[in-house]
Amino acid sequence: MKIIIKGKPIAKKRPRFARVGKYVKTYNSQETEESRWLWEANHQIDTTYQGPVSMTCDFVFERPKSHFGTGRNSEKLKPSAPTHHVQKPDTDNLLKFVKDCLNGQAYKDDSQVVSLEANKRWGNDARTEIIMSEVDK
Repeated sequence: MKIIIKGKPIAKKRPRFARVGKYVKTYNSQETEESRWLWEANHQIDTTYQGPVSMTCDFVFERPKSHFGTGRNSEKLKPSAPTHHVQKPDTDNLLKFVKDCLNGQAYKDDSQVVSLEANKRWGNDARTEIIMSEVDK
C-alpha cells in the first residue's frame, strides 16, 4: 500500500498541560493536524493489516529560496546548497506522528510495525510518502 500526503511533513509534538483549579489537564495540541492528515490518508488506505508490517517513510521538505541563486539564476541550485535535510524536525518525531495517525486505520496497533526505514530530504514539492506491506509469516 502506498500513501502520499501533500504538504510539509508534520512531527509529533509533546503533550501540553494546563492547570484547572487543583487539577492538571493534559491535552493534544495537534488534533486538527492529525485529523486533516488522517482524512487525506483514509482515501488511500485499502486494507487494515492484521500481521507484522514493514514500513518505509520518505519525508520531503521544500527547499527554501536561499538554496537558489538570484536573477537569471533563480531556478539554479547554489553550489553551497545542502544535499541533506539535517535540521528540525527530527526523523523519530516525524515517524511518531505517522505511526500514531495510522494506528487503528492501516494496522490494529503500531506495535505491528517490525521493519522501519525513514528518509528525510529536500525536494520540489513537500510531501510524506509511506509504503507499507505485510511481512511474510
